[in-house]
Amino acid sequence: VANDKVLSYVELFQGNLRNFLADGLRRGAPYLPHIKDVFRANDIPLDLAYVPLIESGFKSTALSRAKAKGMWQFQLPTAKDYGLRFDWFVDERSDFEKSTLAAAKHLKMLGNMFKGDWNLALASYNVGQGKVLRAMTRSKITDYWALSATSKWLPRDTREYVPMIWAAI
Repeated sequence: VANDKVLSYVELFQGNLRNFLADGLRRGAPYLPHIKDVFRANDIPLDLAYVPLIESGFKSTALSRAKAKGMWQFQLPTAKDYGLRFDWFVDERSDFEKSTLAAAKHLKMLGNMFKGDWNLALASYNVGQGKVLRAMTRSKITDYWALSATSKWLPRDTREYVPMIWAAI
C-alpha cells in the first residue's frame, strides 16, 4: 500500500525516526526468520512479520500504557484467548515463541473475519475487532481507508497504526 498517509510515515521513518526503526530492525533480525516460518505455516502474509517493529520495536519486555506486553503487545484477555499463561510467576506474553504462535493465530482469525482484508485486520489488531465491526456497521463503510478518512469512526491511534505498519514494511 502506497498512499499519501503511508508515504508520510515512510518519510518520517527515513528522517526523524530513522534511528528508532534501525534499532528495532537490528533487534528484530534474529526473530524474523522464525516469525516468517510461523506465518508461512499459517497462511499469513509474510510482510506482517514486521508488526512487532511498530508494536514494540521488537522488545519482548515492552509494556504499554494500556498494560499490553511483549513483542506482540498482547492485552491480558487476548493473551488468555490464545493460551498464553499469566500469573504471579510467569507472563508468556514476553515469551517470543509462544507469543508469536498466539499472534499468528490471532492475525489468522482477524484475516478470516475480514475476508482477507489485512487493513481491517490490522486495525482490529490495534483496537479490537468489536470496535472495528461497530465502526463499519455504524458508518456503513467497509473500506479501511474510507473508514479512517475521518475521526468520526476510529480512534486516532488506529487511523495512524495501519499506515505505520505499511510504511515499516
